[in-house]
Amino acid sequence: MAVSLSTPNISSCNNITRPPHFSRTSDFKFRRRICCHVHRKTLSFNSSPTLPDSLPSLHYARRNLANFTCSAADKPEISSTAKIRSEVLSPFRSVRMFFYLTFIASGTLGGLIATTQLLAALANSSRAEEVPDILKGLGIDFGAVALFAFLYFRENNAKNAQLARLSREESLSNLKLRVDQNKVIPISTLRGIARLVICAGPESFIMEAFKSSEPFTERLLERGVLVVPLATDVSTLNFEFDEREEVKDMTTKRKRLWRLTPVYMTEWSAWLDEQKKLAGVSSDSPVYLSLRMDGRVRGSGVGYPPWNALVAQLPPVKGLWSGLLDGMDGRVL
Repeated sequence: MAVSLSTPNISSCNNITRPPHFSRTSDFKFRRRICCHVHRKTLSFNSSPTLPDSLPSLHYARRNLANFTCSAADKPEISSTAKIRSEVLSPFRSVRMFFYLTFIASGTLGGLIATTQLLAALANSSRAEEVPDILKGLGIDFGAVALFAFLYFRENNAKNAQLARLSREESLSNLKLRVDQNKVIPISTLRGIARLVICAGPESFIMEAFKSSEPFTERLLERGVLVVPLATDVSTLNFEFDEREEVKDMTTKRKRLWRLTPVYMTEWSAWLDEQKKLAGVSSDSPVYLSLRMDGRVRGSGVGYPPWNALVAQLPPVKGLWSGLLDGMDGRVL
């Protein structure tokens, strides 16, 4: 008998019946794993009226469900790598936030003490002259609490925004690229080696970007730029290269500039749709993203990549200034 369990929310898990051979501890773990959001799809496994036949199916389902991440609110998980990078990029943020909390606690305690003194002074007419000083101290305490609370929440919002950005960049670094027929690599492999420019849009948009990049081919390669064409309406792209002998060297460079091919388009499309949603761009708009040498996003926009601006802004990766200006890729978005 086929059993289908739908997992739209956690509350639906109260209706799951415990198999007769499960203990209470196993029942809790099994119920908790079943309640996991697995891309909001239906989980199915086979069970039989007889206990021996049902055990393999249940054990198989439990092993697979254990690999999924439980989430009741569909919140993206922040990887440990993103947290470490955040600490490296902002090494004193945790110290500042600690002192902000300390000052908030100190000001709150001082305000409570001043409040009790004010109540005592108001209840005793002989201490009426102390009221102005107490009110002054109380105002200072509340002002300090408000100031440091504002600084703390601003710092915390900046931390969350940075973690979200770094998490998206980590997701991008895990996307796969095909270098040739026998080699597939993640984007993270190209960190410190190339500056990627992702062109995402319909086939006509990619072809026009391909043609417009021709005058800048040599200078783009000198700056370590490699293009990732991401076609949203076709599975493969067929670039037309000039195979004449007199332009053989330029054709080789053109092929090198446009040699990368995205792999696993579903993952690429999901990441791109998330980026467009965060940027407030319609899902069918052609866009480009320019990455720094360290893999972080340095620029993006709707339309064709600004090849002339990339050539003007990016330093060459070889020659006299190699190494010194490698990090001068522009600000991070």
